[in-house]
Amino acid sequence: MATNSDDLTALLRQRIDSLDTAVRDVNVGTVVEVGDGIARIFGLSEALAGELLEFPGGVLGMALNLEEDSVGAVLLGAYEQIKEGDEVRTTGRVAEVPVGEALLGRIVNALGEPIDGHGPIETDQTDVIEKVAPGVTLRANVDTPLQTGIRAIDSMIPVGRGQRELIIGDRQIGKTAIAVDTIINQRDTGVICVYVAIGQKAGQIASVCSTLEEFGAMGHTIIVAAGASDPAGQQYIAPFSGCTMGEYFRDKGQDALVIYDDLTKHSWAYRQISLLLRRPPGREAYPGDIFYLHSRLLERAARMSEAAGNGSLTALPIIETQEGDLTTYVPTNVISITDGQIYVEPSLFNAGNRPAVNAGLSVSRVGGDAQLQAMRAVAGGLRLELAQYREVAAFAQFGSDLDESTRRQLDRGERLLEILKQGQYEPQPVVDQVICIRCGTSGAADGLPIEDTARFLREALEYLRSAEADLVQTIANSGRIEDDELVKLDAALTTFRADHFLTSETAAVDEAE
Repeated sequence: MATNSDDLTALLRQRIDSLDTAVRDVNVGTVVEVGDGIARIFGLSEALAGELLEFPGGVLGMALNLEEDSVGAVLLGAYEQIKEGDEVRTTGRVAEVPVGEALLGRIVNALGEPIDGHGPIETDQTDVIEKVAPGVTLRANVDTPLQTGIRAIDSMIPVGRGQRELIIGDRQIGKTAIAVDTIINQRDTGVICVYVAIGQKAGQIASVCSTLEEFGAMGHTIIVAAGASDPAGQQYIAPFSGCTMGEYFRDKGQDALVIYDDLTKHSWAYRQISLLLRRPPGREAYPGDIFYLHSRLLERAARMSEAAGNGSLTALPIIETQEGDLTTYVPTNVISITDGQIYVEPSLFNAGNRPAVNAGLSVSRVGGDAQLQAMRAVAGGLRLELAQYREVAAFAQFGSDLDESTRRQLDRGERLLEILKQGQYEPQPVVDQVICIRCGTSGAADGLPIEDTARFLREALEYLRSAEADLVQTIANSGRIEDDELVKLDAALTTFRADHFLTSETAAVDEAE
């Protein structure tokens, strides 16, 4: 069958017109050296600082060192199959992670990829992990409390929304427990929580996840996990990724809390990367920009002004010390960046005072601005009384001949320490904290057997909820307690102790009779 030349010409023209001739400009380089999670690449002349690079097998890397004749990149995935001579391409994208409501309740890695087995994350929104912190004019005063639910902290070391409060102490003495209790306490407050686990054992991360699920706190929480077995590159970018996820909610006008657990291991990961990239080492072999590493991260926590949306991002970084030494390089750096620190002391922990918060070395530089008036009214002299108790207790060790005033101070201090003890995963509402602290500072618990203190608090709360329900509800709703209400509260506590509370000693006497 003869082919019509006109038809053939028309068909060729149609095919030529429909041909996709778009050209994609890709900057291509070659791996010249690879090892320990670091690759040196020749030929990426147009790579950007912090740009994502694509290696064979879908492995991503991030350009960190832009040198005259090569690029030093940190690898963010399984790099065992990458070898010398492999082709590397730029992506045109600076390191970014997915953001949005779809991340709530999920466990993701440092790249925002789900690792909880619950399927893909349904969001098309992404944001870069490195950002400039909000300027001074965009910020507002930190004046709204973020309640941790922990009596020792909310009474003496208040944390405000938008604050950066450091949790510091030796290993295995309750730093993560404070952070987890704080997340649990945000269940009904509307605060979105981001927990960033850096360099931790997989079992420890799983334990935190199961605890949050058990107490119904995963629904408002995102967990970013960069475990001990993950590449140093992922441990390096994890806190920045978590911060970006929290900033999404802050910029929407909501309140968010991000916990970095912990920045000591983050420093180790960055030191490892920097040494492998042959950056000049400084003190303790850390690179010269180790201070800037954490300051540019923590400065992103802020309470935004009304014009900027009125949202907030609160940061609770965690630092691990060695033998209680706060004067080493990384701890002093982070202390100078943050707005205060919660110092968890080994000796208090070993003595059974848990949470083992040392009120003398802990401080909140926001102070009473971020504390409810009711808490200020009942806890105003608490720190001073504890300090006086510590001095007197140290003096009393050297002699038994004590005057009446000294004995009263010792008695009051011992009861205050008991009142500040609190079980793990048992955060308290503010009104219950106010009543418990008042039991100590008003003297209602003075003279009680030490072993009865916890029961006294528990039964006093039950009594007041029934006998003074209106007073308790008023304090809970307003966050304030007026002078006449304080008098009424003290009278109710006195009545409860005199007429309703049976000490173990009294019970033993009655039983004997």
